[in-house]
Amino acid sequence: MKHLLTIIFILIKFTLFAQNTYVPDNNFEQALIDLGYDDVLDDYVLTANINTITYLNIKLKNIADLTGIEDFVALTELYCSNNQLTSLDMSANTNLTKLNCSSNQLTNIDVLANNDLSFLFCYNNQLVSLDVSQNNALTMLDCGNNLLPNIDVSANTYLTELYCHYNQLTSIDVSANTDLIRLTCKRNQLTGLDISANTSLTHLSCGNNQLTSLDLSTNTSLIYLHCYENQLTSLDLSTNTSLIYLHCYENQLTSIDVSANTALISFFCGNNQLTSIDLSANTSLVELWCYYNQLTSLDIRNGNNLNLDDFYAQENPDLTCIFVDDASYSQTNWTNIDATSTFVETEAECDALSVDAFFENQISIFPNPTTGQFTIDLRGSARPRSIEITDITGRTIKQLSINSQSTIINLKNQPEGVYFVKIQTENNIIIKKIIKN
Repeated sequence: MKHLLTIIFILIKFTLFAQNTYVPDNNFEQALIDLGYDDVLDDYVLTANINTITYLNIKLKNIADLTGIEDFVALTELYCSNNQLTSLDMSANTNLTKLNCSSNQLTNIDVLANNDLSFLFCYNNQLVSLDVSQNNALTMLDCGNNLLPNIDVSANTYLTELYCHYNQLTSIDVSANTDLIRLTCKRNQLTGLDISANTSLTHLSCGNNQLTSLDLSTNTSLIYLHCYENQLTSLDLSTNTSLIYLHCYENQLTSIDVSANTALISFFCGNNQLTSIDLSANTSLVELWCYYNQLTSLDIRNGNNLNLDDFYAQENPDLTCIFVDDASYSQTNWTNIDATSTFVETEAECDALSVDAFFENQISIFPNPTTGQFTIDLRGSARPRSIEITDITGRTIKQLSINSQSTIINLKNQPEGVYFVKIQTENNIIIKKIIKN
């Protein structure tokens, strides 16, 4: 009888334990208590309370161990981001379709058994490998900000969005992902990128790599292109007529034709070797950064200058004339240009400002910038007649006749800003810019 009672006790104890799920992480169990799935912090949760749950959000709970998740057998969506997880095994959760485990300390993730997984967010971890070869239903994968040396997405033929930025990739094959719409692979070590098969691509971000060429001829749906900080020497955009955002700064481009990109809104092409830019066809442009080039020609007469409110063209020392819709408006609103550049509306106005190199060297204005007083020094054969000082709105501040080779001008009573010095000599008119601090 005593043995029988012992056996019954063991069976009862086994049955009781069999109905509970072991949850050793107190923060995980407390999160389940907060959600109403448990009531006592004792490392165990009643299995019947969790085995029918389909949705679980336990982000930002300071969880380091997800032991017990294997009994959430009905789970379809798990959000466990911003915790302290170092590993994650989802092999028992075969119904899972969405997983967000981003911003943890994960070095590995097991999702091979999750054949229905369609969304996987595992960015901002410490992953050194990721196997998604069995996740054929995957449509979105974000594995950015990890330590991945490679990623194989050849089996993920339904993929529409792939984010693998900030890794250590030297190559990536997306030829099988013909439904791909968005691809972000910036800040890797890519030396080549073949996207010829991705004809549905609308967004491409491949900046901060080592690309020397980029063929976009088949990507006719492209609206967003970030290819900055590479080694591109040319960029053909003739087929990308839907392009809205183009950021190609810090490359080795010597020319660029955006006449076919009439929908362009934002154009950043600074830090290249461009000598001319014609934006007369880009009637929607509102942002232009073309600083640090070798520009001698810049035409922005597109009828939309009033809406272009972000403009930088500094460090183009040979850019004398910037052609605009309204020179007075541009002088007032666009101050990020070199002292040697002047806004004009017509070629005739530009020609009137032209001075041969020899004569240009005969004129010196110093100090520039100034705190108020500056000197105009005309050397050699330059014979002065008059000087006119105007502010950025075109209003005349000072006007005087001179016959001396050196003249001191005082702007102490004028506000800080940009001023123009128009110097009339016996043969030429020169306009210089001076800045008062």
